[in-house]
Amino acid sequence: MQVLVLYHSKGGNTRKLAEHISQGVNSVNGVQAVLKSAGDVTKDDFVNADGIIAGSPVYFGVMAAELKKVFDDFISVRKKMEGKVGAAFATSSDATGGKETTMISIIQCLLIYGMIVIGDPLDATGHYGVACVGPPDPKTAENAEKLGRRVADLCLKLKKA
Repeated sequence: MQVLVLYHSKGGNTRKLAEHISQGVNSVNGVQAVLKSAGDVTKDDFVNADGIIAGSPVYFGVMAAELKKVFDDFISVRKKMEGKVGAAFATSSDATGGKETTMISIIQCLLIYGMIVIGDPLDATGHYGVACVGPPDPKTAENAEKLGRRVADLCLKLKKA
């Protein structure tokens, strides 16, 4: 079972957050994270994933064009994504930089793909997903791992159902 951790990162902070999410996914027995940048992901990576956790830096309050392009380009496989798990994450350079609106823009795409969208667990922040300003600090890294575990656990539960 695979969870695609999909991201765009210009400065490296979003990639660092994606790596922590991947660690959380990989901590669940039977689930493997596939860490891919928006420029490197293939349609097969997308379709073969049981879950997708997508992240972006904040660009004018929405996801980066590079990540949006993936959702636009892969629309032909939309029906194959229905019922899979989706989640979002974001990074910014400012405390009020639009992280939540960026995650909502990602969540909108996941919903349109027919995915089951979840936020981060209540023992993390219990909101739209995981986010940080600049590079992830230790608490954000811990929350990122919790989000990865939550998605991986739900993927397993849905497979068993």
